Amino acid sequence: MKLTRRSEYALLALVHLARAKGEGYVAVSAIAEAQGLPAKFLEQLLMALKRAGLVRSRKGPHGGYRLGRPASKITLAEVVRLLDGALAPTDSVSTYFYESTPVEREKRLLKVFKEIRDFVSTKLEKTTLADVA
Repeated sequence: MKLTRRSEYALLALVHLARAKGEGYVAVSAIAEAQGLPAKFLEQLLMALKRAGLVRSRKGPHGGYRLGRPASKITLAEVVRLLDGALAPTDSVSTYFYESTPVEREKRLLKVFKEIRDFVSTKLEKTTLADVA
């Protein structure tokens, strides 16, 4: 697994929203400025997060974004899978995005990659936005 800018920026935005939980809706410009992110790209990411139910939005002068559910109910794994796909180091050990790969020819090598997948997956599944906010 390698995080892309999409996941990194989305995680930063979600952590920002988790910290602002009592402040209502937060403008994209405020998130972008606070986290040093490009506003246009952030807006696209927030739309993807909205479609997935991770954030809610409101238009208007007091509009912006807020978490779609409590930070303690949003795992890092959920965000990374949404934006980057598999958490596994190779598709042949992925639980949700399996595809055959040449590494399957070597069972011991495959076992190592499954152990890596399990460690990463377990850590990200057990870590919520509340844990890192």
